Amino acid sequence: MPAETRDSMVPGLPSGDPGPDTLVLGIETSCDETAAACVRGGTEVLSSVVSSQVDLHARYGGVVPEVASRAHNELIIPVLAQSMVEAGVEGPDVDAVAATTGPGLIGALLVGVSAAKALALTWDVPFVSVNHLEAHLYAALLDEPDLEFPLLVLLVSGGHTMIVEMDGHGDYRLIGQTLDDAAGEAFDKVARFLGLGYPGGPAIDAAALNGDPAAIPFPRPMLNEGFDFSFSGLKTAVVNYVRENPDDSTEDIAASFQAAVVEVLVAKARRAAKASGAKALALGGGVAANSLLREQFLGACADDGIQGFLPSRAMCTDNAAMIASAGWYRLSGDGPSPLSTGANARDRMF
Repeated sequence: MPAETRDSMVPGLPSGDPGPDTLVLGIETSCDETAAACVRGGTEVLSSVVSSQVDLHARYGGVVPEVASRAHNELIIPVLAQSMVEAGVEGPDVDAVAATTGPGLIGALLVGVSAAKALALTWDVPFVSVNHLEAHLYAALLDEPDLEFPLLVLLVSGGHTMIVEMDGHGDYRLIGQTLDDAAGEAFDKVARFLGLGYPGGPAIDAAALNGDPAAIPFPRPMLNEGFDFSFSGLKTAVVNYVRENPDDSTEDIAASFQAAVVEVLVAKARRAAKASGAKALALGGGVAANSLLREQFLGACADDGIQGFLPSRAMCTDNAAMIASAGWYRLSGDGPSPLSTGANARDRMF
């Protein structure tokens, strides 16, 4: 597919008002984590508080939007307060408030966006709109701010799977993306079918530890076809196999499925890195916490002689530190967002 750019969103990082001492309060409520963080200068994390709703949604086998929205509404004030206490700051110390405006669940997004605007008005500071996927690109830079551009990021989450080239702050190019199910979505669906519970990623990862990844030759979708991904057929292959072989080991099935997903992700990422001439390759998104993916990703980078970086597991999942960081760079490039900016469940990065 043709490459796309988002240069118009943040035109570089010119010298402007935000500086190394600028403190941004970030808010993240796009799905099932209520999060707030204080980040100074785009890279110095003073606090990062995340309240997960996993236990609330586990009984349903997935995130229930109405349940998520109500939980955010109850948790947002305590989480914000804890974040500021841990950072040792008060309202007058905050220079800007950034919030995820999309993509995500509309009801959940509205809670965070409304809180951010209220605080920005109360403290008379800028409000900054942040795209959730763009923020994931900054997770690696939070842990390793000296990563060199051009940087290639393999972004793998429950809702998205894509390869993004970062030529600079705000200068992005889409190299490849999923054509159907995201990798994380496939993990959730397969885990649910196997009766492993929710969330599916950690459940598959745990079950695979006791299984044989070579036991079942599941297909590697589009392995040698460009940089786009497809996981819907792989998910179906697992379902069909289990129905035909109901007595086979669940652990072997989980390990074989995980091995197929990881092989495709790593193969395409390393091929894209070679094609783009990237100086570094980083992981991002919730699936970046997967143990096999982290191991094989670093191994491939070492074999190819390219700098590989894995964000901490805390920075892989949804958090507000990445929102605050992306907000600082967005403020530097674009300035404040209008208070008329609303939540957009289908907000696109490209």
